[in-house]
Amino acid sequence: MTQLCRLRHIRPSQGRTNENYHINHCRSKTDTLTTVKKSQRITSRSRTWDTADQRIAEPAVEACAQSDYPLPAGVRCGGPIYALAQRKASERSLLSKIKAFLAWTPRTPIFYGWIILGVGALGTYVATGVAQVTLGGVQSLITDDTGWDRRSLALAVSAGTWSGAVITPFMGRLSDRYGPRILMPPAVLITGVCFFIIAGSSQLWQFYVGYIIARAVGNPTLVGVVPRTAAINFFQRQRGLALGLTSTFRPIGGAINIQIISIVAAAYSWRAAYRYLGVFSLVLIAPLFIMMRRRPEDIGLLPDGDPAPTVGGPTTTDAETDSNSGADDASEHVWTAGQAALTTSFWFILVAEMLTILTSATVGFQIVPFLVDGGMSQPIAVTALSLSSLLGALVNPVWGVSADRYPPRRLALISLSTTLFITTFFLIIDGGIPGVIVAILWGIASGGLNILGSVLLARYFGRESFGAITGLMGPFQFGALGLGPILGATLFTVTGAYTVIWIFSLVSYVVAIGLFYALRPPGLPRISVAEKSIAED
Repeated sequence: MTQLCRLRHIRPSQGRTNENYHINHCRSKTDTLTTVKKSQRITSRSRTWDTADQRIAEPAVEACAQSDYPLPAGVRCGGPIYALAQRKASERSLLSKIKAFLAWTPRTPIFYGWIILGVGALGTYVATGVAQVTLGGVQSLITDDTGWDRRSLALAVSAGTWSGAVITPFMGRLSDRYGPRILMPPAVLITGVCFFIIAGSSQLWQFYVGYIIARAVGNPTLVGVVPRTAAINFFQRQRGLALGLTSTFRPIGGAINIQIISIVAAAYSWRAAYRYLGVFSLVLIAPLFIMMRRRPEDIGLLPDGDPAPTVGGPTTTDAETDSNSGADDASEHVWTAGQAALTTSFWFILVAEMLTILTSATVGFQIVPFLVDGGMSQPIAVTALSLSSLLGALVNPVWGVSADRYPPRRLALISLSTTLFITTFFLIIDGGIPGVIVAILWGIASGGLNILGSVLLARYFGRESFGAITGLMGPFQFGALGLGPILGATLFTVTGAYTVIWIFSLVSYVVAIGLFYALRPPGLPRISVAEKSIAED
């Protein structure tokens, strides 16, 4: 009968040497195991050996590394037991080093949340290379070089914006689960490759591929839901300020990119400028992976850098932090995106934000033509729009700090009412210098609307599913952003005047004010109420 080679597993206590752990000679020379079967048996047997005789193997590795260290009984350096032990020790050491590298966090003299905001701002700067305001500022450089018309470039902006709206809900859920460290480096890599595609495009479809993919990936991952979720996770008492700064990075990055692209284009070409952005994007991958984190608890911290609570001492709850907003025990409940979507509070905030974004996109796209038709020169009209956008962005931190101290719902009502009042002057004036002043004031007043809605979402639904909840709003927000320029142009084409545009804006602001006035903190879901009743009983 055929005999197969078997492994002998003899314990050192039985008086045998440890070298008997290797495969013995076959008792029958007529039939032997193949090399593959031998290796499989060695691997299978080594698992038993590793757990049962680790007390012998590990001292053997240490003893062989030090000549004056005594070897365990029956063990010799270089034998099969030593070889297996050395291999496993190396594997464990390598895995430990990899885990230590991934878990390493640089020590900083300030709270790490500010580092998250700063490094995230670099990612936002990269994404603004394909922002609507950036392309609007450099489109003449592209059209003069390629012969493409502006309508074709505008179509790329709309397609990229709506593509970003499609993937925003998925990015929101991934942001809650994995955080910016996993999501932002691949997004920067994809965006950087797309910059090289844009720079080398000789045909319009090539430009479309690079621009649409870069905007679709970069907008939610580097500008919108992912960095905002990180800000919410790292800050609790200073959430408003953190969101205000996050909202400021996009227009500032866009303004910087417009200047850099224009300077590089004057010296070389616009293609060289986009290659520079591509190189910068690739360089930024490593800092994003090393520095970014999902939430402060992952690195042993608490939001805002607060000290850990003492045993039996008082703890700060979300309800205490949110007292200014009027939130009740709903803030203590861990909300899911599905539960939030079933509340009227979520839909009131969503519709109000969608209306304000739609109105801002409509008015912002018509400011320059309105001023030019009113007698102002093109450079002055463009400067007025730039100041309107920039000052509106710079005032965001002010609204954020205010939201940390006062109820954000009340601030939203103040901001909307002020914007409504300023918009009425568009119906009275015909442009000129008064038009420039009104345009700048309108941008400042409407700037706070970008963050107050997000602050309310965080106050009402917490931070556990903030990314997923914000992601649900993404398609509506981006849809409104892309629809605004088309709506404004259509209204002007049909009526031949700007009056209908201003009236539409006033009506939208009035409806948004009504929604925020009716807004109340959400009640607990039914299942949570039942669980609370059981706990009290």
